Amino acid sequence: MKKGFLFSVLLGWGLFVQAQEVSHPSFRVPFDFPLYLSGNFGELRPNHFHGGLDFKTQGVEGKPVHCIEEGYVSRISVAPGGYGNALYVTHPNGYTSVYGHLKEFAPAIAEYVEEEQYARETFEVNLFPEASRFPVKKGEVIALSGNTGSSGGPHLHMEVRITETNEPIDPLPFYLSDIRDTRVPKAYSVMFYPQAGKGVVDGSTKKHAVTLVNRSGESVLSRPVSAWGEIGLGIRAYDYMNETSNMYGVYSVTLFVDSTEVFNSTVDRFLFDENRAINGWTDFDEYKRSRSWYMKSYLPEGNRLRMLRGGGNRGIVRIDEERDYQFLYLLKDAYGNTSRYRFTVRGKRQEIPPHASQGKYLLCWDQANVIQEPGMELAVPKGMLYENVEVATKIFCDSEAVAFVYQLHDTPVPLHTFCPLSIGIRNEPVADTTKYYVASVWGNALHYVGGTYENGWMKAPIRELATYTVAVDTVPPQVQPLNRRMWERSKEIAFRLSDKHTGIRSYKGKIDGKFVLFTYNLKRRLACRLKEARIESGKHHTLELEVTDFCGNVTVVKDRFYY
Repeated sequence: MKKGFLFSVLLGWGLFVQAQEVSHPSFRVPFDFPLYLSGNFGELRPNHFHGGLDFKTQGVEGKPVHCIEEGYVSRISVAPGGYGNALYVTHPNGYTSVYGHLKEFAPAIAEYVEEEQYARETFEVNLFPEASRFPVKKGEVIALSGNTGSSGGPHLHMEVRITETNEPIDPLPFYLSDIRDTRVPKAYSVMFYPQAGKGVVDGSTKKHAVTLVNRSGESVLSRPVSAWGEIGLGIRAYDYMNETSNMYGVYSVTLFVDSTEVFNSTVDRFLFDENRAINGWTDFDEYKRSRSWYMKSYLPEGNRLRMLRGGGNRGIVRIDEERDYQFLYLLKDAYGNTSRYRFTVRGKRQEIPPHASQGKYLLCWDQANVIQEPGMELAVPKGMLYENVEVATKIFCDSEAVAFVYQLHDTPVPLHTFCPLSIGIRNEPVADTTKYYVASVWGNALHYVGGTYENGWMKAPIRELATYTVAVDTVPPQVQPLNRRMWERSKEIAFRLSDKHTGIRSYKGKIDGKFVLFTYNLKRRLACRLKEARIESGKHHTLELEVTDFCGNVTVVKDRFYY
Protein backbone atom coordinates (compact mmCIF):
# COMPACT_ATOMS: atom_id res chain seq x y z
CA MET A 1 0.00 0.00 0.00
CA LYS A 2 2.87 2.39 0.81
CA LYS A 3 4.61 1.78 -2.56
CA GLY A 4 1.39 2.48 -4.46
CA PHE A 5 0.83 5.63 -2.43
CA LEU A 6 4.34 7.01 -3.04
CA PHE A 7 4.22 6.21 -6.77
CA SER A 8 0.90 8.04 -7.16
CA VAL A 9 2.25 11.04 -5.24
CA LEU A 10 5.30 11.31 -7.52
CA LEU A 11 3.13 10.90 -10.61
CA GLY A 12 0.76 13.60 -9.38
CA TRP A 13 3.59 16.05 -8.79
CA GLY A 14 5.00 15.28 -12.24
CA LEU A 15 1.75 16.17 -13.95
CA PHE A 16 1.83 19.75 -12.66
CA VAL A 17 5.12 21.50 -12.00
CA GLN A 18 3.46 24.50 -10.46
CA ALA A 19 0.48 24.40 -8.11
CA GLN A 20 -2.47 26.59 -8.97
CA GLU A 21 -2.69 29.91 -7.15
CA VAL A 22 -5.85 30.49 -5.14
CA SER A 23 -7.39 33.86 -4.54
CA HIS A 24 -8.44 33.12 -0.97
CA PRO A 25 -5.61 33.73 1.51
CA SER A 26 -6.33 30.62 3.60
CA PHE A 27 -7.18 27.55 1.55
CA ARG A 28 -5.29 25.99 -1.35
CA VAL A 29 -6.83 23.57 -3.85
CA PRO A 30 -6.86 19.86 -2.91
CA PHE A 31 -5.41 18.78 -6.28
CA ASP A 32 -2.65 19.89 -8.63
CA PHE A 33 -4.69 19.59 -11.80
CA PRO A 34 -7.62 21.61 -13.23
CA LEU A 35 -10.68 21.42 -10.99
CA TYR A 36 -14.15 20.33 -12.09
CA LEU A 37 -17.11 19.48 -9.90
CA SER A 38 -19.49 16.55 -10.09
CA GLY A 39 -21.51 17.93 -7.17
CA ASN A 40 -21.81 21.28 -5.38
CA PHE A 41 -22.71 22.33 -1.87
CA GLY A 42 -26.35 22.10 -0.83
CA GLU A 43 -27.52 19.90 -3.68
CA LEU A 44 -30.85 18.27 -2.91
CA ARG A 45 -30.39 14.64 -1.86
CA PRO A 46 -32.79 12.14 -0.27
CA ASN A 47 -33.24 13.26 3.35
CA HIS A 48 -30.23 15.59 3.35
CA PHE A 49 -28.33 18.40 1.71
CA HIS A 50 -25.02 17.64 0.05
CA GLY A 51 -22.53 18.91 2.61
CA GLY A 52 -19.53 19.72 0.42
CA LEU A 53 -17.98 19.79 -3.04
CA ASP A 54 -17.41 16.67 -5.14
CA PHE A 55 -14.20 17.13 -7.11
CA LYS A 56 -13.75 15.05 -10.24
CA THR A 57 -10.54 13.00 -10.29
CA GLN A 58 -10.21 12.48 -14.05
CA GLY A 59 -12.22 9.25 -13.88
CA VAL A 60 -9.64 7.34 -11.83
CA GLU A 61 -8.64 6.62 -8.24
CA GLY A 62 -5.28 7.28 -6.64
CA LYS A 63 -4.84 11.04 -7.16
CA PRO A 64 -2.76 12.74 -4.42
CA VAL A 65 -5.01 14.74 -2.08
CA HIS A 66 -3.37 17.86 -0.61
CA CYS A 67 -4.38 19.33 2.72
CA ILE A 68 -5.90 22.75 2.07
CA GLU A 69 -4.37 24.39 5.17
CA GLU A 70 -2.06 23.58 8.05
CA GLY A 71 -3.57 21.87 11.07
CA TYR A 72 -3.82 18.41 12.58
CA VAL A 73 -5.77 15.23 11.85
CA SER A 74 -8.58 15.27 14.40
CA ARG A 75 -10.66 12.34 13.19
CA ILE A 76 -10.29 9.29 10.95
CA SER A 77 -13.24 7.14 9.94
CA VAL A 78 -13.44 3.90 7.99
CA ALA A 79 -16.85 2.48 7.06
CA PRO A 80 -18.42 0.41 4.28
CA GLY A 81 -20.93 3.20 3.56
CA GLY A 82 -21.11 6.96 3.97
CA TYR A 83 -17.78 8.68 3.38
CA GLY A 84 -15.91 5.34 3.30
CA ASN A 85 -12.33 6.20 4.20
CA ALA A 86 -12.39 9.79 5.51
CA LEU A 87 -10.01 12.27 7.13
CA TYR A 88 -10.89 15.32 9.24
CA VAL A 89 -8.29 18.05 9.63
CA THR A 90 -8.76 20.83 12.20
CA HIS A 91 -7.14 24.16 11.26
CA PRO A 92 -6.07 27.04 13.54
CA ASN A 93 -8.25 29.50 11.57
CA GLY A 94 -11.48 28.05 13.04
CA TYR A 95 -12.33 25.66 10.23
CA THR A 96 -12.19 21.88 9.82
CA SER A 97 -11.76 20.29 6.40
CA VAL A 98 -13.16 16.84 5.56
CA TYR A 99 -11.94 14.49 2.81
CA GLY A 100 -14.16 11.53 1.91
CA HIS A 101 -14.26 8.39 -0.28
CA LEU A 102 -10.47 8.07 -0.07
CA LYS A 103 -8.64 5.06 -1.47
CA GLU A 104 -5.68 5.19 0.95
CA PHE A 105 -4.42 7.31 3.78
CA ALA A 106 -0.87 8.66 3.99
CA PRO A 107 1.46 5.88 5.24
CA ALA A 108 1.77 7.01 8.87
CA ILE A 109 -2.00 7.45 9.16
CA ALA A 110 -2.64 4.12 7.42
CA GLU A 111 -0.37 2.28 9.87
CA TYR A 112 -2.16 3.86 12.83
CA VAL A 113 -5.58 2.92 11.45
CA GLU A 114 -4.52 -0.67 10.76
CA GLU A 115 -3.16 -1.06 14.29
CA GLU A 116 -6.47 0.15 15.72
CA GLN A 117 -8.47 -2.16 13.44
CA TYR A 118 -6.47 -5.17 14.60
CA ALA A 119 -6.61 -4.11 18.24
CA ARG A 120 -10.40 -3.76 18.04
CA GLU A 121 -10.79 -6.68 15.60
CA THR A 122 -13.05 -4.68 13.28
CA PHE A 123 -12.83 -3.07 9.85
CA GLU A 124 -15.14 -0.18 10.75
CA VAL A 125 -13.51 2.38 13.06
CA ASN A 126 -14.05 5.97 14.12
CA LEU A 127 -10.83 7.35 15.58
CA PHE A 128 -9.94 10.63 17.32
CA PRO A 129 -6.13 10.86 17.59
CA GLU A 130 -4.60 13.44 19.89
CA ALA A 131 -3.77 16.78 18.24
CA SER A 132 -0.01 16.19 18.39
CA ARG A 133 -0.07 12.82 16.64
CA PHE A 134 -0.59 13.85 13.01
CA PRO A 135 0.24 17.53 12.41
CA VAL A 136 -0.07 18.43 8.72
CA LYS A 137 1.24 21.27 6.61
CA LYS A 138 -0.57 23.25 3.97
CA GLY A 139 -0.20 21.37 0.70
CA GLU A 140 0.93 18.13 2.33
CA VAL A 141 -0.32 14.94 0.65
CA ILE A 142 -2.58 13.28 3.23
CA ALA A 143 -4.31 10.62 1.12
CA LEU A 144 -5.09 9.24 -2.32
CA SER A 145 -8.52 9.87 -3.84
CA GLY A 146 -10.81 6.89 -4.26
CA ASN A 147 -14.31 5.47 -4.54
CA THR A 148 -15.00 4.03 -1.07
CA GLY A 149 -18.25 4.20 0.90
CA SER A 150 -21.48 5.41 -0.69
CA SER A 151 -19.77 6.64 -3.83
CA GLY A 152 -21.00 6.14 -7.37
CA GLY A 153 -17.63 6.72 -9.01
CA PRO A 154 -14.10 8.00 -8.36
CA HIS A 155 -14.10 11.49 -6.83
CA LEU A 156 -13.14 13.47 -3.73
CA HIS A 157 -15.87 14.68 -1.43
CA MET A 158 -14.50 17.70 0.44
CA GLU A 159 -16.19 19.76 3.13
CA VAL A 160 -15.34 22.87 5.10
CA ARG A 161 -16.95 23.10 8.54
CA ILE A 162 -16.92 25.70 11.28
CA THR A 163 -15.00 23.83 13.98
CA GLU A 164 -16.90 25.25 16.96
CA THR A 165 -20.36 24.29 15.69
CA ASN A 166 -19.47 21.47 13.22
CA GLU A 167 -21.56 23.43 10.70
CA PRO A 168 -20.81 22.72 7.02
CA ILE A 169 -20.45 25.85 4.88
CA ASP A 170 -20.12 26.22 1.13
CA PRO A 171 -16.42 25.78 0.20
CA LEU A 172 -16.91 27.15 -3.34
CA PRO A 173 -16.32 30.84 -2.41
CA PHE A 174 -12.75 29.84 -1.47
CA TYR A 175 -12.17 28.52 -5.01
CA LEU A 176 -14.04 30.89 -7.33
CA SER A 177 -10.85 31.71 -9.23
CA ASP A 178 -9.94 28.03 -9.64
CA ILE A 179 -13.19 26.76 -11.17
CA ARG A 180 -14.62 28.55 -14.19
CA ASP A 181 -18.37 29.08 -14.35
CA THR A 182 -20.24 31.47 -16.64
CA ARG A 183 -23.42 29.40 -17.05
CA VAL A 184 -26.70 30.43 -15.43
CA PRO A 185 -29.11 28.17 -13.54
CA LYS A 186 -32.04 26.83 -15.53
CA ALA A 187 -35.65 26.23 -14.46
CA TYR A 188 -37.91 23.67 -16.11
CA SER A 189 -41.33 23.90 -14.47
CA VAL A 190 -43.37 25.57 -11.76
CA MET A 191 -45.64 23.73 -9.31
CA PHE A 192 -48.78 25.44 -7.99
CA TYR A 193 -50.05 24.52 -4.52
CA PRO A 194 -53.60 25.73 -3.73
CA GLN A 195 -53.87 25.94 0.06
CA ALA A 196 -56.51 23.57 1.43
CA GLY A 197 -59.84 25.36 1.85
CA LYS A 198 -58.21 28.70 1.02
CA GLY A 199 -57.30 28.70 -2.66
CA VAL A 200 -57.79 27.20 -6.13
CA VAL A 201 -55.71 27.14 -9.31
CA ASP A 202 -57.51 26.69 -12.63
CA GLY A 203 -60.60 25.67 -10.66
CA SER A 204 -58.80 22.83 -8.86
CA THR A 205 -57.71 22.35 -5.28
CA LYS A 206 -54.99 19.87 -6.28
CA LYS A 207 -51.37 20.77 -6.90
CA HIS A 208 -50.21 20.68 -10.50
CA ALA A 209 -47.10 21.54 -12.48
CA VAL A 210 -46.81 23.84 -15.51
CA THR A 211 -43.82 23.63 -17.83
CA LEU A 212 -41.66 26.65 -18.57
CA VAL A 213 -41.03 27.21 -22.28
CA ASN A 214 -39.02 29.70 -24.33
CA ARG A 215 -40.99 32.12 -26.47
CA SER A 216 -39.45 35.07 -28.27
CA GLY A 217 -36.31 34.72 -26.17
CA GLU A 218 -38.14 34.66 -22.84
CA SER A 219 -39.16 31.76 -20.61
CA VAL A 220 -42.88 31.73 -19.88
CA LEU A 221 -45.50 29.26 -18.68
CA SER A 222 -46.55 26.81 -21.38
CA ARG A 223 -50.24 27.70 -20.81
CA PRO A 224 -52.29 30.41 -19.05
CA VAL A 225 -52.90 29.95 -15.33
CA SER A 226 -55.70 31.48 -13.25
CA ALA A 227 -56.01 31.41 -9.48
CA TRP A 228 -58.02 32.71 -6.54
CA GLY A 229 -57.28 32.82 -2.84
CA GLU A 230 -54.08 31.59 -1.22
CA ILE A 231 -51.54 29.65 -3.26
CA GLY A 232 -47.97 28.51 -2.88
CA LEU A 233 -45.42 27.93 -5.61
CA GLY A 234 -42.48 25.64 -6.15
CA ILE A 235 -39.84 25.46 -8.86
CA ARG A 236 -37.82 22.65 -10.46
CA ALA A 237 -34.43 24.04 -11.37
CA TYR A 238 -30.74 23.12 -11.59
CA ASP A 239 -27.43 24.87 -12.00
CA TYR A 240 -24.74 24.13 -14.60
CA MET A 241 -21.01 24.81 -14.91
CA ASN A 242 -18.55 25.21 -17.75
CA GLU A 243 -17.12 22.14 -19.50
CA THR A 244 -19.29 19.64 -17.62
CA SER A 245 -22.66 18.00 -18.23
CA ASN A 246 -23.51 17.68 -14.52
CA MET A 247 -26.58 19.22 -12.92
CA TYR A 248 -25.98 21.05 -9.64
CA GLY A 249 -28.05 22.57 -6.87
CA VAL A 250 -29.18 26.20 -7.17
CA TYR A 251 -27.43 28.48 -4.69
CA SER A 252 -30.18 31.11 -4.41
CA VAL A 253 -33.86 31.27 -5.42
CA THR A 254 -35.91 34.44 -4.97
CA LEU A 255 -39.60 34.85 -5.82
CA PHE A 256 -41.14 38.28 -6.44
CA VAL A 257 -44.83 39.03 -6.90
CA ASP A 258 -45.63 42.46 -8.34
CA SER A 259 -42.03 43.49 -7.58
CA THR A 260 -42.28 42.51 -3.90
CA GLU A 261 -40.03 39.75 -2.60
CA VAL A 262 -42.12 37.01 -1.01
CA PHE A 263 -39.53 34.23 -0.65
CA ASN A 264 -35.79 33.58 -0.72
CA SER A 265 -33.58 30.55 -0.25
CA THR A 266 -29.79 30.86 0.01
CA VAL A 267 -28.05 27.53 0.48
CA ASP A 268 -24.69 28.46 1.99
CA ARG A 269 -24.64 26.58 5.33
CA PHE A 270 -26.69 24.29 7.53
CA LEU A 271 -26.51 22.42 10.80
CA PHE A 272 -26.73 18.64 10.76
CA ASP A 273 -29.84 18.85 12.94
CA GLU A 274 -31.49 20.77 10.09
CA ASN A 275 -30.59 18.22 7.42
CA ARG A 276 -33.82 16.23 7.27
CA ALA A 277 -35.82 19.47 7.17
CA ILE A 278 -35.05 19.37 3.45
CA ASN A 279 -38.14 17.16 3.34
CA GLY A 280 -40.29 20.05 4.52
CA TRP A 281 -38.89 22.48 1.95
CA THR A 282 -38.95 20.18 -1.07
CA ASP A 283 -42.01 18.35 -2.36
CA PHE A 284 -41.40 15.03 -0.60
CA ASP A 285 -44.34 13.25 -2.22
CA GLU A 286 -43.37 14.40 -5.73
CA TYR A 287 -39.81 13.17 -5.29
CA LYS A 288 -40.99 9.80 -4.00
CA ARG A 289 -43.31 9.37 -7.00
CA SER A 290 -41.33 10.86 -9.89
CA ARG A 291 -37.80 11.56 -8.59
CA SER A 292 -38.34 15.23 -9.48
CA TRP A 293 -37.04 17.86 -7.07
CA TYR A 294 -39.38 20.83 -6.51
CA MET A 295 -38.19 23.52 -4.12
CA LYS A 296 -41.19 25.14 -2.48
CA SER A 297 -41.22 28.92 -2.44
CA TYR A 298 -43.07 29.11 0.85
CA LEU A 299 -42.27 27.96 4.35
CA PRO A 300 -43.90 25.01 6.08
CA GLU A 301 -45.38 25.97 9.44
CA GLY A 302 -42.75 23.93 11.25
CA ASN A 303 -39.82 25.24 9.19
CA ARG A 304 -36.39 24.57 10.75
CA LEU A 305 -34.18 25.88 7.95
CA ARG A 306 -32.37 29.16 8.54
CA MET A 307 -31.55 29.33 4.84
CA LEU A 308 -35.22 30.07 4.01
CA ARG A 309 -36.91 33.46 4.31
CA GLY A 310 -40.63 33.81 3.61
CA GLY A 311 -41.76 37.19 4.92
CA GLY A 312 -44.90 37.83 6.93
CA ASN A 313 -47.08 35.30 5.11
CA ARG A 314 -44.42 32.54 4.87
CA GLY A 315 -44.28 33.02 1.09
CA ILE A 316 -47.96 32.22 0.56
CA VAL A 317 -49.37 34.45 -2.20
CA ARG A 318 -52.90 35.86 -1.89
CA ILE A 319 -54.78 36.35 -5.17
CA ASP A 320 -57.84 38.45 -4.31
CA GLU A 321 -58.18 40.88 -7.23
CA GLU A 322 -59.34 40.19 -10.77
CA ARG A 323 -56.18 41.27 -12.55
CA ASP A 324 -52.84 39.96 -13.76
CA TYR A 325 -50.29 39.20 -11.05
CA GLN A 326 -46.68 39.48 -12.20
CA PHE A 327 -44.38 36.72 -10.91
CA LEU A 328 -40.60 36.75 -11.19
CA TYR A 329 -38.10 34.07 -10.21
CA LEU A 330 -34.44 35.02 -9.84
CA LEU A 331 -32.05 32.07 -9.78
CA LYS A 332 -28.41 32.73 -8.86
CA ASP A 333 -25.30 30.62 -8.46
CA ALA A 334 -22.32 31.29 -6.18
CA TYR A 335 -20.62 33.27 -8.99
CA GLY A 336 -23.56 35.65 -9.38
CA ASN A 337 -24.69 34.18 -12.72
CA THR A 338 -28.41 34.95 -12.76
CA SER A 339 -31.42 33.76 -14.75
CA ARG A 340 -34.87 35.37 -14.70
CA TYR A 341 -38.24 33.71 -15.23
CA ARG A 342 -41.24 36.01 -15.60
CA PHE A 343 -44.83 34.84 -15.92
CA THR A 344 -48.37 36.02 -15.26
CA VAL A 345 -51.07 34.46 -13.12
CA ARG A 346 -54.54 35.76 -13.87
CA GLY A 347 -56.59 36.66 -10.82
CA LYS A 348 -59.99 35.14 -11.56
CA ARG A 349 -62.79 34.79 -9.04
CA GLN A 350 -63.46 31.09 -8.55
CA GLU A 351 -65.32 29.05 -5.99
CA ILE A 352 -63.06 27.79 -3.21
CA PRO A 353 -64.53 24.56 -1.85
CA PRO A 354 -64.38 24.21 1.93
CA HIS A 355 -61.77 21.75 3.07
CA ALA A 356 -63.25 18.37 3.94
CA SER A 357 -61.14 16.37 6.35
CA GLN A 358 -60.13 13.00 4.93
CA GLY A 359 -58.36 11.69 8.00
CA LYS A 360 -59.21 10.00 11.25
CA TYR A 361 -56.36 11.82 13.00
CA LEU A 362 -55.12 15.37 12.75
CA LEU A 363 -51.44 15.43 13.63
CA CYS A 364 -50.23 18.91 14.56
CA TRP A 365 -46.64 19.93 14.03
CA ASP A 366 -46.51 21.95 17.25
CA GLN A 367 -48.12 19.34 19.53
CA ALA A 368 -47.44 15.82 20.77
CA ASN A 369 -49.50 13.29 18.81
CA VAL A 370 -50.47 9.63 19.24
CA ILE A 371 -51.99 7.23 16.70
CA GLN A 372 -53.65 4.17 18.19
CA GLU A 373 -55.27 1.32 16.29
CA PRO A 374 -55.93 -2.29 17.34
CA GLY A 375 -52.49 -3.84 17.69
CA MET A 376 -50.55 -0.66 16.82
CA GLU A 377 -49.39 2.55 18.47
CA LEU A 378 -47.24 5.41 17.19
CA ALA A 379 -46.07 8.42 19.18
CA VAL A 380 -45.16 11.57 17.20
CA PRO A 381 -43.60 14.14 19.57
CA LYS A 382 -43.90 17.87 19.10
CA GLY A 383 -41.74 19.22 16.28
CA MET A 384 -41.42 15.95 14.36
CA LEU A 385 -43.71 17.19 11.54
CA TYR A 386 -43.10 20.17 9.27
CA GLU A 387 -46.82 20.94 8.93
CA ASN A 388 -50.15 19.58 10.09
CA VAL A 389 -51.08 16.21 8.56
CA GLU A 390 -54.46 14.51 8.32
CA VAL A 391 -53.98 10.77 8.70
CA ALA A 392 -56.47 8.22 7.41
CA THR A 393 -55.07 4.96 8.74
CA LYS A 394 -55.97 1.63 7.18
CA ILE A 395 -55.53 -1.87 8.54
CA PHE A 396 -55.08 -4.85 6.23
CA CYS A 397 -55.96 -8.03 8.10
CA ASP A 398 -54.69 -11.52 7.41
CA SER A 399 -55.44 -14.08 10.11
CA GLU A 400 -52.46 -16.20 9.01
CA ALA A 401 -49.92 -13.35 9.01
CA VAL A 402 -47.46 -12.57 11.78
CA ALA A 403 -49.09 -9.15 12.22
CA PHE A 404 -51.60 -6.88 10.52
CA VAL A 405 -50.39 -4.42 7.91
CA TYR A 406 -50.85 -0.79 9.00
CA GLN A 407 -51.03 2.04 6.49
CA LEU A 408 -50.35 5.19 8.45
CA HIS A 409 -50.80 7.42 5.41
CA ASP A 410 -51.62 6.82 1.75
CA THR A 411 -48.47 8.69 0.67
CA PRO A 412 -45.19 8.81 2.66
CA VAL A 413 -44.92 11.73 5.10
CA PRO A 414 -41.46 12.59 6.47
CA LEU A 415 -40.71 12.82 10.18
CA HIS A 416 -37.83 14.97 11.34
CA THR A 417 -36.30 12.21 13.44
CA PHE A 418 -37.15 8.75 14.71
CA CYS A 419 -40.54 8.18 16.33
CA PRO A 420 -41.45 4.99 18.30
CA LEU A 421 -43.80 2.54 16.57
CA SER A 422 -45.22 -0.57 18.27
CA ILE A 423 -46.95 -3.41 16.40
CA GLY A 424 -48.53 -6.41 18.11
CA ILE A 425 -47.63 -9.90 16.93
CA ARG A 426 -50.68 -12.08 16.26
CA ASN A 427 -48.96 -15.32 15.22
CA GLU A 428 -45.52 -16.56 16.24
CA PRO A 429 -44.32 -19.09 13.63
CA VAL A 430 -40.86 -19.30 15.27
CA ALA A 431 -39.99 -19.44 18.96
CA ASP A 432 -36.84 -17.31 18.65
CA THR A 433 -38.10 -13.74 19.02
CA THR A 434 -34.85 -12.26 17.66
CA LYS A 435 -36.00 -13.37 14.18
CA TYR A 436 -38.89 -10.86 14.09
CA TYR A 437 -38.46 -7.38 12.65
CA VAL A 438 -40.56 -4.38 11.68
CA ALA A 439 -40.69 -3.92 7.92
CA SER A 440 -41.93 -1.13 5.69
CA VAL A 441 -44.18 -2.27 2.86
CA TRP A 442 -43.68 -0.93 -0.69
CA GLY A 443 -45.91 -2.72 -3.18
CA ASN A 444 -45.11 -6.40 -2.72
CA ALA A 445 -41.69 -5.77 -1.21
CA LEU A 446 -40.66 -5.65 2.45
CA HIS A 447 -37.79 -3.46 3.63
CA TYR A 448 -36.01 -3.95 6.94
CA VAL A 449 -36.65 -1.28 9.59
CA GLY A 450 -35.50 -3.12 12.72
CA GLY A 451 -36.90 -3.26 16.20
CA THR A 452 -36.91 -5.34 19.36
CA TYR A 453 -39.41 -7.86 20.72
CA GLU A 454 -41.12 -7.01 24.02
CA ASN A 455 -44.05 -8.94 25.54
CA GLY A 456 -45.70 -9.81 22.24
CA TRP A 457 -44.95 -6.47 20.58
CA MET A 458 -42.30 -5.37 18.10
CA LYS A 459 -41.03 -1.87 18.80
CA ALA A 460 -39.00 0.10 16.26
CA PRO A 461 -38.15 3.74 15.45
CA ILE A 462 -39.50 5.03 12.11
CA ARG A 463 -38.87 8.25 10.15
CA GLU A 464 -41.84 8.23 7.77
CA LEU A 465 -45.59 7.86 8.01
CA ALA A 466 -45.87 4.96 5.59
CA THR A 467 -47.03 1.32 5.67
CA TYR A 468 -45.58 -1.15 8.18
CA THR A 469 -45.92 -4.73 9.41
CA VAL A 470 -43.88 -7.39 11.19
CA ALA A 471 -41.92 -10.05 9.30
CA VAL A 472 -39.65 -12.99 10.12
CA ASP A 473 -36.11 -13.70 8.94
CA THR A 474 -34.63 -17.13 9.56
CA VAL A 475 -32.52 -17.27 6.40
CA PRO A 476 -28.74 -16.84 6.89
CA PRO A 477 -26.67 -14.59 4.60
CA GLN A 478 -25.23 -15.87 1.34
CA VAL A 479 -21.43 -15.89 1.15
CA GLN A 480 -20.06 -16.52 -2.33
CA PRO A 481 -16.30 -16.92 -2.99
CA LEU A 482 -15.01 -14.74 -5.82
CA ASN A 483 -12.39 -16.20 -8.18
CA ARG A 484 -11.57 -19.00 -5.74
CA ARG A 485 -8.99 -20.51 -8.09
CA MET A 486 -7.12 -17.20 -8.21
CA TRP A 487 -6.70 -16.62 -4.47
CA GLU A 488 -3.13 -17.97 -4.33
CA ARG A 489 -2.05 -16.17 -7.50
CA SER A 490 -3.75 -12.84 -6.82
CA LYS A 491 -2.77 -12.87 -3.13
CA GLU A 492 -6.31 -11.80 -2.29
CA ILE A 493 -9.23 -13.62 -0.68
CA ALA A 494 -12.57 -12.23 -1.84
CA PHE A 495 -16.26 -12.93 -1.27
CA ARG A 496 -19.56 -11.44 -2.30
CA LEU A 497 -22.06 -11.06 0.55
CA SER A 498 -25.84 -10.80 0.25
CA ASP A 499 -28.87 -11.26 2.44
CA LYS A 500 -32.42 -11.76 1.24
CA HIS A 501 -34.31 -10.07 4.06
CA THR A 502 -32.58 -7.83 6.59
CA GLY A 503 -29.05 -7.15 5.32
CA ILE A 504 -25.50 -7.74 6.56
CA ARG A 505 -24.89 -6.56 10.12
CA SER A 506 -21.38 -7.84 10.81
CA TYR A 507 -18.61 -10.17 9.74
CA LYS A 508 -15.34 -11.46 11.14
CA GLY A 509 -12.54 -13.29 9.39
CA LYS A 510 -9.85 -15.45 10.95
CA ILE A 511 -6.81 -17.17 9.45
CA ASP A 512 -5.23 -19.93 11.50
CA GLY A 513 -7.52 -18.91 14.35
CA LYS A 514 -6.35 -15.28 14.46
CA PHE A 515 -8.24 -12.16 13.39
CA VAL A 516 -7.35 -10.76 9.97
CA LEU A 517 -8.59 -7.57 8.39
CA PHE A 518 -11.20 -7.86 5.65
CA THR A 519 -12.33 -4.68 3.90
CA TYR A 520 -16.00 -4.35 2.97
CA ASN A 521 -17.93 -1.90 0.81
CA LEU A 522 -21.53 -1.31 -0.19
CA LYS A 523 -20.82 -3.01 -3.50
CA ARG A 524 -21.05 -6.09 -1.21
CA ARG A 525 -17.46 -7.12 -1.83
CA LEU A 526 -15.46 -8.46 1.10
CA ALA A 527 -11.71 -8.83 0.55
CA CYS A 528 -8.46 -9.55 2.40
CA ARG A 529 -5.10 -8.76 0.81
CA LEU A 530 -2.81 -11.52 2.02
CA LYS A 531 0.34 -9.37 1.99
CA GLU A 532 -1.29 -7.23 4.67
CA ALA A 533 -2.92 -10.08 6.63
CA ARG A 534 -0.09 -10.53 9.14
CA ILE A 535 0.31 -14.24 8.35
CA GLU A 536 3.35 -16.36 7.56
CA SER A 537 3.98 -17.04 3.87
CA GLY A 538 5.02 -20.31 2.22
CA LYS A 539 2.53 -22.61 3.92
CA HIS A 540 -1.09 -23.77 3.94
CA HIS A 541 -3.56 -21.77 6.02
CA THR A 542 -7.05 -22.30 7.41
CA LEU A 543 -9.67 -19.61 6.80
CA GLU A 544 -12.84 -19.12 8.84
CA LEU A 545 -15.33 -16.39 7.93
CA GLU A 546 -18.45 -15.67 9.99
CA VAL A 547 -21.17 -13.41 8.52
CA THR A 548 -24.26 -12.29 10.48
CA ASP A 549 -27.45 -10.54 9.35
CA PHE A 550 -29.60 -8.12 11.36
CA CYS A 551 -31.75 -10.91 12.78
CA GLY A 552 -28.76 -12.83 14.04
CA ASN A 553 -28.71 -15.51 11.34
CA VAL A 554 -25.14 -16.70 10.80
CA THR A 555 -23.23 -18.22 7.91
CA VAL A 556 -19.80 -19.73 8.57
CA VAL A 557 -17.42 -20.45 5.69
CA LYS A 558 -14.30 -22.56 6.18
CA ASP A 559 -11.56 -23.10 3.59
CA ARG A 560 -7.88 -23.89 3.15
CA PHE A 561 -5.46 -22.07 0.88
CA TYR A 562 -1.74 -21.75 0.24
CA TYR A 563 0.19 -18.52 0.63
